[in-house]
Amino acid sequence: MLQRLPKRTLSSAYRLRQQQQYTSNNDKNTEGSSSGIVNKSGKETRYVKQGNAKADWWLQARSRLNRQFDIEPERKLTFTDNKFAFQSKTTSELLRASLCFNLFSIKYLVENNEKIMGAMTKILGEKTFHALMKATVYGQFVAGEDKDKIKGCVERLTGAGVGSILDYAVEEDIDENEAVELEMDACLSTEEHMAEIGDIPDTEIKASEDKKFRTPSQFNDYEMYRAHKEFADRRVGVTSARTYFYKDEEKCDKYMEHFLYCINAAGGASEDGFAAIKLTALGRPQFLLQFSDALVSSRQLFEELAGATKVLELGFDESRFIDKAGRMGLARSRGDLLETFTFMQEEADSEWIDLLDWNNLTDRNKSFSDIFVIDNHGETVKLMKDLTSDEEDQMKRMLERINTLASEAKRQGVRLMIDAEQTYFQPAISRISVECMREFNGDNPVIFNTYQCYLKQAFKNFVIDLEQARREGFHFGAKIVRGAYMEQERVRAEKLGYEDPIHVDYEATSRCYHRTMDVGLEYIHSHGDANIMIASHNIDSIKYAISRMESLDISRSEGKVFFGQLLGMCDQLTFPLGQAGYPAYKYVPFGPVADVLPYLSRRAKENSAIMEGAKAEKQIIHRELFRRLRTFQL
Repeated sequence: MLQRLPKRTLSSAYRLRQQQQYTSNNDKNTEGSSSGIVNKSGKETRYVKQGNAKADWWLQARSRLNRQFDIEPERKLTFTDNKFAFQSKTTSELLRASLCFNLFSIKYLVENNEKIMGAMTKILGEKTFHALMKATVYGQFVAGEDKDKIKGCVERLTGAGVGSILDYAVEEDIDENEAVELEMDACLSTEEHMAEIGDIPDTEIKASEDKKFRTPSQFNDYEMYRAHKEFADRRVGVTSARTYFYKDEEKCDKYMEHFLYCINAAGGASEDGFAAIKLTALGRPQFLLQFSDALVSSRQLFEELAGATKVLELGFDESRFIDKAGRMGLARSRGDLLETFTFMQEEADSEWIDLLDWNNLTDRNKSFSDIFVIDNHGETVKLMKDLTSDEEDQMKRMLERINTLASEAKRQGVRLMIDAEQTYFQPAISRISVECMREFNGDNPVIFNTYQCYLKQAFKNFVIDLEQARREGFHFGAKIVRGAYMEQERVRAEKLGYEDPIHVDYEATSRCYHRTMDVGLEYIHSHGDANIMIASHNIDSIKYAISRMESLDISRSEGKVFFGQLLGMCDQLTFPLGQAGYPAYKYVPFGPVADVLPYLSRRAKENSAIMEGAKAEKQIIHRELFRRLRTFQL
């Protein structure tokens, strides 16, 4: 049983109300890794053939090709030739990489790295400590302090055939208590805050929730989209993803400026750059929680009425939809349905009804809670809680910030990657990402959504989004990762009593990863208007992608399929890919030394966690160092 959250203080609710007042006074100001998962032995697992299962049954036109799941034994590209892999790296850079990987194998240093860095700053002084960091860990994993100082790194990458995904890695270093306080303040609605201080009874909120129209499969998911104090510090159990905590609207504006800075840097540093953003930096997470809950409720109801499998395989059966809606007590005609499901917009193709629309979301004259409304046996039921006027303004401003970033990225020719986050935020993040695609990806892919393949729903979500892009004629952009929140998600699901959203093991995750990749590659082969970023440090996944590109006759020079790894890691994969003509990219973090220490701390922990898998990388670095020493090529 979960412990009841302690009563919050009046000052907490007062501070919330003070923060909410910001929007009314500042409207004019903002108008204008994925790293792989290792199995128990620490070894990467090869892709497992999936029998006769088809991954492309929803495509209306494709050429029937013999599927080849086994890696081809011979190819020109190699990831074991140390001379070829590191020909663009200096000896000093290889020595630095070797030093960092060896340091990260020392458990005591990794577990206490924050304390050690703090002590070294006091002993050496800030200037000397920063110089030491630039010569070691900072120099290995961070490109520079600002957009001017990173140009050298970006140019060297470009010269080696490697592109850049710029990521402004500045994040606040706050303690656990402050993180919990901020998260609970930001995730609870005004109504929930009032319940905590005793202004309204908890039973009144629960009674309101019970009136929500729910399909049977939803009853166990009640706690999933709620804030819980024991999981409020979203950094716990996560080493490879940056975390933002909401303080106020001014802070969100500051983060938006950081992202704009990153977009400008990407636009100025290269002709084909990427920039990465996180939506939790741009507004109150309360909105993402409530929006996700409403989306899942509406989507499950829609799939219950339409027949999810038949929608994907055969197309939308309107007569079946209307008939079942009538039998469930909902509207009985198409006109009534469009009134009942006001969040579904009629498209040019009259056979389809779609969830949401970007203009629908950003319409300042429409309340979010009025979008998600159904009529259940004559009773109006809202799938999303009523928001206060302040909350409505905050949610609209979050979408306006996203719109500003997407517009600027499109203007500068930069591709904008929207990172995935926790499952209880992700339905909202993915939906917003797809609506941004619909709005900004008409001529070319600007917006990329991220799909975490350790999630059981990842493949289905990918298929649905890809099909929507095909049907509506916009470019599909996707980054495929394994995922960053597995440990945290599993613990949360177990303690709160809802189904574990994560695949049962690493092998299942890898099957989902390759299956999703397969779908994207086959769509590129048959339709062309999609871009896929394969973000992985797993050499088997890279080899599989290359073999499928060859069998599907997808040229490496087409620029439709990208490969991505983190700066300072897996150079033996990235540089051979780039030098062989494949669109290879590095995630390139940048920012002042003092402000990226939390990022560097996570890199240390992540490298330590996958040290067994990194042995091959260390060995190939050592081979190249010995070769240069032996041949006097230092």
